[in-house]
Amino acid sequence: MAQKTLTIHPADNVAVALSPLPAGDRINGMAGDIILRDNIPAKHKFATKNIPAGSDISMYGVLVGKAVVDIPEGGLVTTKNIVHATQSFGLKERQTSWHKPDVSKWKNQTFMGYHRANDEVGTANHWLILPMVFCENKNVDALQEALVKALGYKLNKSKYENLAEKLAEQYKAGKSAEEILSGSIELEEINSVEKLFPNVDGIKILNHTLGCAGTKDDTIALCGLLAGYITHPNVAGATVLSLGCQNAQLAILEQEIHKRDPQFSKPLFLLEQQAIGNETDMLVQATKQTFAGLIQANQNKRAPAPLNKLILGLECGGSDGFSGISANPALGHVSDILVTLGGTVVLSEFPELCGVEQNLSDRCVDDATAERFMQLIRDYFTRAQAVGSGFDSNPSAGNIRDGLITDAMKSAGAAKKGGTSPITAVLDYPEKITKPGLNLLCTPGSDIESTTAEVGSGATLVLFTTGLGTPTGNPIAPVVKISSNTPLFLKMNDIVDIDTGTIITGKETVEAAGERIFETIIKMASGELPVKASAAGHDDFIPWKRGISL
Repeated sequence: MAQKTLTIHPADNVAVALSPLPAGDRINGMAGDIILRDNIPAKHKFATKNIPAGSDISMYGVLVGKAVVDIPEGGLVTTKNIVHATQSFGLKERQTSWHKPDVSKWKNQTFMGYHRANDEVGTANHWLILPMVFCENKNVDALQEALVKALGYKLNKSKYENLAEKLAEQYKAGKSAEEILSGSIELEEINSVEKLFPNVDGIKILNHTLGCAGTKDDTIALCGLLAGYITHPNVAGATVLSLGCQNAQLAILEQEIHKRDPQFSKPLFLLEQQAIGNETDMLVQATKQTFAGLIQANQNKRAPAPLNKLILGLECGGSDGFSGISANPALGHVSDILVTLGGTVVLSEFPELCGVEQNLSDRCVDDATAERFMQLIRDYFTRAQAVGSGFDSNPSAGNIRDGLITDAMKSAGAAKKGGTSPITAVLDYPEKITKPGLNLLCTPGSDIESTTAEVGSGATLVLFTTGLGTPTGNPIAPVVKISSNTPLFLKMNDIVDIDTGTIITGKETVEAAGERIFETIIKMASGELPVKASAAGHDDFIPWKRGISL
């Protein structure tokens, strides 16, 4: 018989329902049988003992809430009977010992990547076109439109454009709205243009709404983020359009590029509209320069690289009550494998580390690193309070509906993505990753802003867990979707790459799932296996405007 419930940690006083459980059902708890008082939906929690009002709610062995009324043994835990609560944190002794997984079978394995002059290795080879300010978005769009279709990077007709044409034909033939709605049409994609530059994966744009009228900090952060993308291992070169009078000056961008790569040698074309004058002249010049850059970029080909050259971003979005016991711990094992091999992983989303600060600060390699983490998270919380919010506002409606009813509960499961290795560095947005091992990066919990930031700091591939389904991607780095439950994987298999619902059903251990994911991402990093978000064109890019997003 399949296991029906899970108590994650011996200190917990709530358990997770692995399938829907009816009221009156008898459950075998850690301290004896429990009679359920309520219907318990799958993914939700119930009390494993009587919990008086005012008492702590513990899950994953940490404080995740306080009872506001008496919760009887077997009672459903909801937003009506508990509130968010977390333990305090401070500087304590280092806890950096950990059990390294056996990585002998990957010791000499390689992936096929793009080698850069600074010894970094990319998982893709893209050309960037980006504006320094929102005023140039239209011109960037014009460049993209001119190049991507002519050079074979865009379908002549998407399946939806093709569908609309066929619907128009049916309407012209006299069919009614009812007949059109009830009919079926085969979806087709048409691309008659072969890629002119087969070693260039794509021409990607980074449109945004910033660059002027913000604070000085906004300007520096934007230029740092854009510099992070230009110097990124997955990027071959870039074309940058500037108006000229905006706060985000090209000189600041060049300083940020030098800070990240002092020997920067990629082709980079900087064009300023107010200096050139005529818009057409600027776009002609930009098109010619970009084409010449693409010829150079096409000379780079994939070659074997050791696995320790991989930099994995760890992300979650549309999380559910299973994320913290299937997909996220599986990524934790992936993280430990790569760190043992000498590679790099980055865990972000600081609002979703609320409640596990003590554990993470204890795992930092030295006091200075721990203190920086605690200061960044305190400063972030203070900013959130200043705009009338707080980390307790983080769970979304979907999170709550599917069993994550406090931010601390969500955070305790989200932190599992980082595995158990010591934390070698703590970075503030948009700093570059420079140390191997587990890095912490200060970002919001917002999926796209956080993914944008991780890639800007150097992640060459992002592992993104989801329990509800999300199409998030990135212009230059593959974003691999990993479902926490099998029904989601089957329902949204056009955007989800890997399933870990096998952990919930008992078909696979966390460790086995982690190894399966690791083997899969080696193929994805090598370009052998397509990533669904990339194939579908989910090129999401949103810079973080500090202090606004959770």
